[in-house]
Amino acid sequence: MNIINKKEKVIVALSGGVDSSVTCVLLKEQGYEVEAVFMKNWTPQSEAEGLLMCPFLADEKDARLVASQLGIKLSVVSFEKEYRSQVVEYLFKEYQEGRTPNPDILCNSRIKFKVFLEKALSRGADFVATGHYVRKSVISNQISVIRENKNHRLPITDSRLLLLRGIDPDKDQSYFLYQITQEQLAKCLFPIGEYHKTQVRELAKKFGLATQAKKDSQGICFVGEVQIKEFLKQRIKPQVGDVVTVDGKKIGEHEGVWYYTIGQRKGIGVGGGIPYYVVEKDLSNNRLIVARGDNDKSLFKNELIADEVHWILGAKPEFPLKCSAKIRYRQKNQECTVEKINQTQVKVTFKEKQRAITPGQFVVFYQDQVVLGGGKIL
Repeated sequence: MNIINKKEKVIVALSGGVDSSVTCVLLKEQGYEVEAVFMKNWTPQSEAEGLLMCPFLADEKDARLVASQLGIKLSVVSFEKEYRSQVVEYLFKEYQEGRTPNPDILCNSRIKFKVFLEKALSRGADFVATGHYVRKSVISNQISVIRENKNHRLPITDSRLLLLRGIDPDKDQSYFLYQITQEQLAKCLFPIGEYHKTQVRELAKKFGLATQAKKDSQGICFVGEVQIKEFLKQRIKPQVGDVVTVDGKKIGEHEGVWYYTIGQRKGIGVGGGIPYYVVEKDLSNNRLIVARGDNDKSLFKNELIADEVHWILGAKPEFPLKCSAKIRYRQKNQECTVEKINQTQVKVTFKEKQRAITPGQFVVFYQDQVVLGGGKIL
């Protein structure tokens, strides 16, 4: 448990949800000086952008209610310019190049823990806090990061910080924070990472918070639920192409491979009998390649290449690194071996074949409770 200076100031990213609301309560209970910021990152500027059903007006109202209940100062700060340039533009670029991005990870690394953090520090904050279900710890004799063969330790010092999974395995959000740096981690607090969701709900009820029964948000970070195909059409125009099976048989047509993702079943436009799943996007020929049935061998691979690899400890491990990994948020961790290709890329070989490895998504590496880092799947 950290020793708390009662005069330390924390600015909370208060989203209008129950998790960030309880975050404010816990920090006040711990003796911090607490302020809050409601981050306004998306205002639809066209009919097409209106397809991103952003609930920011309702969320801002709830954030104001909670801040009023707790007697804390709330500011509404717009980061829309940064969000558009650093997250939305990235989303379009990735889809255009045939990949399927995960904008939530970019939203965290480029908005919450960069521009918001910088704004908070400029306002005199000692820390920022969010309602993420993660924890952090200083490396100690009790917590070490080692290779499975027990012979080699990662190049770390006792002053380094660890990002840990949240206590609640069903709500752990460490996957989304793998790009965080040591400098950012040092300035972040995650109070609810020590709790299960049911306990957070109970705390919200105990303190009579206006958000105690509010449902969890869905969809892209700050934007909400997305009709992604229609949204993409405003910048990536439809182009009719063939839907073909893995053995080359044409069975239909599609509007453009950019709109689909590996493993997708619904929306392909090919019906009847056993369903088809997307296994490959042939971008150069605008062909969507599909397999029949969800157990077709072409859906499964045991290797991937990851680029833009980031290690939270700020130092590369010794390779080959035996650890576990996940290639999507809700997946259970999978045993794997990570080998260095060059300064930015690694090869990941899984013990068991993985279904629908998707370019543009992220692979995140773990050792037990510790998040080591991750990279973008090529």
